[in-house]
Amino acid sequence: MQINRIFPLACAALLGLAGCSKSSSEDASSSKLEVRLMDAPGDYRGVVLDVRQIEVHLKEENDPNGWKTLNFSPQAINVLDYVNGHSALLVSDDFAPGDLKEIRLILGPNSYVIGRDGLQYDLKTPSGQTSGVKLKLEKCTLKQRETFQLLLDFDVAKSIVERGNWHAGNDKKERYLLKPVIRVVAQDIHGGLRGTVTPAAALPQILAIRATILGPDTVSTAADASGTYQIGGLPAGTYRVEYFPSTTAPAGQPGYRNAVRTGIVVVNDQVTDLGPTSLN
Repeated sequence: MQINRIFPLACAALLGLAGCSKSSSEDASSSKLEVRLMDAPGDYRGVVLDVRQIEVHLKEENDPNGWKTLNFSPQAINVLDYVNGHSALLVSDDFAPGDLKEIRLILGPNSYVIGRDGLQYDLKTPSGQTSGVKLKLEKCTLKQRETFQLLLDFDVAKSIVERGNWHAGNDKKERYLLKPVIRVVAQDIHGGLRGTVTPAAALPQILAIRATILGPDTVSTAADASGTYQIGGLPAGTYRVEYFPSTTAPAGQPGYRNAVRTGIVVVNDQVTDLGPTSLN
């Protein structure tokens, strides 16, 4: 199942929402940007958005060269699949630290509504297919080794407008208009994992994998010569941590093996300490 959401509102501490999961090595100079989508319920059987591209603006508002395209796969998203606390991960991308000014969602022509009568109606979008749906962001700053999340909260009831003079027998393409109302919530994510491996000489690569609706979201690092590792900027959730030794044991010593630890809970603003993990 795919997920789409798009539409503009202001962000200050508010934002008036697959993506793409991606593996990346933790880098001291980088941060991570997540864009998530959730929905307030509406009186429809389905609201499917044709999302083609997601961009953020890094410079002053009138600078046309400030837009950067995020790592997002075009998709059709039924926003009504993401209500009551559920959200869809649209973007999880390594990003240079700095300020974000705007986010823009480019919509294609194939958005539609499944009405209360069970029929499908094209969802006309007065603007959005070309210039995109823009959301202003204020005080949205990405910091090194932290994850910054933009949660796009799409209000279906306010965003889908039924024309009052439409009646059965009229062109179905003219029944519903899309006028996005989106609340944006911006927040830093400070969760993390740390621990040690034995023997340290195994020098393993370490993957922290969190299940999402669109597939696994993976972040990687490597243990240092003392066997210590730490991964920061992780969203809260339950992780599987996998260890892959990068060397072989010396002759006459027990061989190194892969290891997996499951059910590891990460809480925002806390670093979960896994303690020692044996690779023998």
